[in-house]
Amino acid sequence: LGLCMAERMALDPTVCDTRNDNSEALPESIPSAPGTLPHFMEEPDDAYIIKSNPIVLRCKAMPAMQIFFKCNGEWVHQNEHVSEESMDETTGLKVREVFINVTRQQVEDFHGPEDYWCQCVAWSHLGTSKSRKASVRIAYLRKNFEQDPQGKEVPIEGMIVLHCRPPEGVPAAEVEWLKNEEPIDSNLDENIDTRADHNLIIRQARLSDSGNYTCMAANIVAKRRSMSATVVVYVNGGWSSWTEWSNCNARCGRGWQKRSRTCTNPAPLNGGAFCEGMSVQKITCTSLCPVDGSWEVWSEWSVCSPECEHLRVRECIAPPPRNGGKYCEGLSQESENCTEGLCIQDKKPLHEIKSQNIETASDIALYSGLGAAVIAVAVLVVGVTLYRRSQSEYGVDVIDSSALTGGFQTFNFKTVRQGNSLLLNSSMQPDLTVSRTYSGPICLQDPLDKELMTESSLFNPLSDIKVKVQSSFMVSLGVTERAEYHGKAHSGTFPHGNNRAFGTIQARNKATYIQNLSSISTTSELKTTAIFGHLGGRLVVPNTGVSLLIPHGAIPEETSWEIYLAITQRESSLQPEGTDVLLGPEVTCGPADLSVSTPFALTIPHCAEVNSEHWNIHLKKRTQQGKWEEVMSVEEETTSCYCLLDPYACHILLNSFGTYALIGEPISDCAVRQLKVAVFGCLSCNSLDYNLRVYCMDNTPCAFQEVVSDERLQGGQLLEEPKLLHFKGNTFSLQISVLDIPPFLWRIKPFTACQEVPFSRVWRSSRPPLRCAFSLERYTPATTQLSCKVCVRQVKGHEQILQIQTSILENEKETIAFFAHDDSNFPAQMGPKAFKIPYSIRQRICATFDTPNAKGKDWQMLAQKNSINRNLSYFATQSSPSAVILDLWEARHQHDGDLDSLACALEEIGRTHSKISDITETEIEEPDFNYSRQNGL
Repeated sequence: LGLCMAERMALDPTVCDTRNDNSEALPESIPSAPGTLPHFMEEPDDAYIIKSNPIVLRCKAMPAMQIFFKCNGEWVHQNEHVSEESMDETTGLKVREVFINVTRQQVEDFHGPEDYWCQCVAWSHLGTSKSRKASVRIAYLRKNFEQDPQGKEVPIEGMIVLHCRPPEGVPAAEVEWLKNEEPIDSNLDENIDTRADHNLIIRQARLSDSGNYTCMAANIVAKRRSMSATVVVYVNGGWSSWTEWSNCNARCGRGWQKRSRTCTNPAPLNGGAFCEGMSVQKITCTSLCPVDGSWEVWSEWSVCSPECEHLRVRECIAPPPRNGGKYCEGLSQESENCTEGLCIQDKKPLHEIKSQNIETASDIALYSGLGAAVIAVAVLVVGVTLYRRSQSEYGVDVIDSSALTGGFQTFNFKTVRQGNSLLLNSSMQPDLTVSRTYSGPICLQDPLDKELMTESSLFNPLSDIKVKVQSSFMVSLGVTERAEYHGKAHSGTFPHGNNRAFGTIQARNKATYIQNLSSISTTSELKTTAIFGHLGGRLVVPNTGVSLLIPHGAIPEETSWEIYLAITQRESSLQPEGTDVLLGPEVTCGPADLSVSTPFALTIPHCAEVNSEHWNIHLKKRTQQGKWEEVMSVEEETTSCYCLLDPYACHILLNSFGTYALIGEPISDCAVRQLKVAVFGCLSCNSLDYNLRVYCMDNTPCAFQEVVSDERLQGGQLLEEPKLLHFKGNTFSLQISVLDIPPFLWRIKPFTACQEVPFSRVWRSSRPPLRCAFSLERYTPATTQLSCKVCVRQVKGHEQILQIQTSILENEKETIAFFAHDDSNFPAQMGPKAFKIPYSIRQRICATFDTPNAKGKDWQMLAQKNSINRNLSYFATQSSPSAVILDLWEARHQHDGDLDSLACALEEIGRTHSKISDITETEIEEPDFNYSRQNGL
């Protein structure tokens, strides 16, 4: 039976199925008989159909007379079989191998309760054997992940778990994790586990674990990438240990000392929280004041000695010097003759020895005295004559405060005739009978200081000039725009060889002027150079607030130097640490090898809201090696340099040129960095779109000029006057939004009307300035007007709203002007015209206040009246403290020329307790010395 079935099946496997339709009509096995059943050497494997490509199933058995496949319970026609026959060399048995193809259509057409399957049946002389069932499935992989990994921010050493559920697919997709596009091998890092249900687990986060993570799913069909998840491992800041307490800042009396700590243990990273609390602590302290020694009263004279002398002594004990005070000056003992010329010499009284020669000596002395007297009188007469002639040619240096401003009306003076006495001496009074009416502001009304008016060197040089004197030390300043000083510069006075220096002086406008955007050159360099000599001068980088003042006499005579002043336009090489910020531009002045005899004044603008309780501000200098070192703190007491901090600029007195910058260290969260907010607009390439650009920059002129120059290149238009924003160091971010856009006329892209900038980006930003752009679209070209609001606010802080109303058409735009200093026309000024105070007046002020005065009217009082109250030891080391104080005044008042304040300060110093009625108003009898009454004097 088995042989029959085999032979018939070889012809047609269906013939054995004539009894019924049962596909299992073939016997499963032949009754037991000696021999071997077919043994499968290769059975069909599960397979997947990829796209439309058919798959091949194969089967191999030994010994086998015939092998056929059965799929889903039905025999596969023999025409679909491909068979190969061979002989096993070892056993000599017949080996048969069969192949069939399964197509995608066959699998799709099958709708059974299970997957499409196939198995093979092999026959031998002794019976049949069946292989395993092999399933055939259509392979695929969906596109979308069932769960994408989500980004996380975790603290260092925290656990990170990223979930990933790959897309549905056959066969099931394998998952691989990528970090920054590089595969992750969990076998190489014990801290990472990727085996738990396709998830990525990092047991203890490290800084190196920050990055972008991607889940990659793949099977035999395709590969799919999930959305990237950004993992940030942050470090919260921690305080370092406190430093030691500093020395008491006051050398005498009550002061303060401080200690500091930094947020560097560890420093905050990747957005970690900054340390809470104060970085600087201050406590009060008291230093023992030095007490200078003073002499006690002289002792009684001693007994007369054999040498005819007696002595007296005194000691420096009233009080003795203490705490570093000075020892008494002068002699501790005195001696003098105690016999009034009666001392015994060679056993004779001294008067007897002298009387022997008195007759001859008296005649010689008489004639000698008469000759000397005649010569002295002649020399005196000649000297007075020459002096008055020289003074008649001297220019009129008006001693009242009108000479300070150069702003009085015209004075006409005639030379004083021979015989006139000196002006303002103790015996003659000035002419007070002429009109005392003037329209300028009167600073003070107190009476004239008799002592200063009669004794001070401030007035002595004015020997031949008659001046109308008001009832105060320095009369009110002038009211007209110019004053003329008639006369020649004396050949021996300043300036040498420059008679024009004391000619007509034009008073410059104190106020700032309005300048349009188009007036700023886009190619201007932030650098100014000029050649300076002994007369000094002023150097300014226009519209930046940066200036350099070279005092008269700082450069030696007969020499000149080309001095430059520049602002670093590239990103500064000074990188502040922690929360420190760069408060202004990096300024370079030179040449570096130039040495000056008196300090020069460098003015650098800053953007800090000045408050010593909230800021520690430092001056730093770049070395030749490119490193930055601290020069001093603004609050520090030092004699190397001086820093005077005004609300918007810092004036620095220095002795060496170089590159300088101001660094601010916030002491508390209330530290304020002043930002200027400006809005510019222009049409985009698409004529329906209009771009708004909002800038938040340092409130310094140079920062604003840089923005204006960039906007002019882009065709931008300033839409509203810039406003000031007080940005606190409280770690809260900045929000910029566009509000009240007219509906049905304009629209803004959804979710872009508000932009938020992290705190660190705003606080640490200096270059380039922070900019946020908004794109508005009009519905129709007929819309030519734009009206909206731009709101700039710090979360839990200050807010500014700028109202925008503009035409977007070029020919209808209204120019919004901005304010600039008037220094753009005078970048360099040399000689006397660079200074507000005339040189002759300056000399008199220095001569008066450099000399110690019993009433305390010295340079320290001058400094106090000009709001200079700290670090006075710096001025004490200068050869002329008053001159350095006036240089500092010149630097502070370079734009306003506020000589009122200086005159008032001098007025207050010159006050006395005398009443105005005590001052007699007399007139010098001189008909040729007249005022020009038609000019109101």
